[in-house]
Amino acid sequence: MVAANSTQPLSITLRVWRQADARQPGKFVEYQARELSPDMSFLEMLDVVNDQLTVKGEDPIAFAHDCREGICGTCSCTINGKPHGPGRGVATCQIYMRTFRDGDVVTVEPFRAAAFPVVKDLVTDRSAFDKIQSAGGFITVRAGSAPEANGLPVPKPDADLAMDAATCIGCGACVAACKNASAMLFVAAKVSHLGLMPQGQAERDRRVLAMVGTMDELGFGNCTNYYECSAACPKLISHDFIARMNGDYLKASFRAALKPESAGASGGV
Repeated sequence: MVAANSTQPLSITLRVWRQADARQPGKFVEYQARELSPDMSFLEMLDVVNDQLTVKGEDPIAFAHDCREGICGTCSCTINGKPHGPGRGVATCQIYMRTFRDGDVVTVEPFRAAAFPVVKDLVTDRSAFDKIQSAGGFITVRAGSAPEANGLPVPKPDADLAMDAATCIGCGACVAACKNASAMLFVAAKVSHLGLMPQGQAERDRRVLAMVGTMDELGFGNCTNYYECSAACPKLISHDFIARMNGDYLKASFRAALKPESAGASGGV
């Protein structure tokens, strides 16, 4: 076998999940990928295989991609049973063929979750994340023009935590890694990066209640604290954000329960 760090070309057997759409059954199909450069990215390898399939008149493998720099999260797929494949803190597009050995069998499939239906082959519909984000992952308070940079002091620990949470690229690896298909890490990151900033305080309660409620409505599972989510996250976002969001949710729920009914609902003026 050729070592993983060798400069010699390598060949692998690729087992790819092929599925026309969410309504039809899928299956694994094997392809031979030969004479690959170890410096080739995983997506470039799929490009080569697709070129060969196109020449043969066969349907190329559908997979999603955009930036190919580990920023957008579009490339999400499962490699050898792990979301985004081998390695830590990297997306699928940042996996290189030198990670594998000559003669390896590499299994590739889409992220598995009921909330992420298969569009085709390795492409899934992750618009459920967009719906959660739209439910409250924004700030609507008018803040006027850009203020003086030092006019609104933010404690350094809060700023650092907010930036850590904001690195979430919404790829869905946390959902794919969780045995319950929970979206708690994604939601916690989105809730936290706004809730830690002064500008996000005005809508803090409404935001966490709306986003968690939408997550539940969309059919994501419950968190049982196995922390596979943070282990699979390409941005290494800590599961500590889940605890922070749970605290925000409990406080927001308590305050909402104690809040007097609106004037219209109570018949008041």
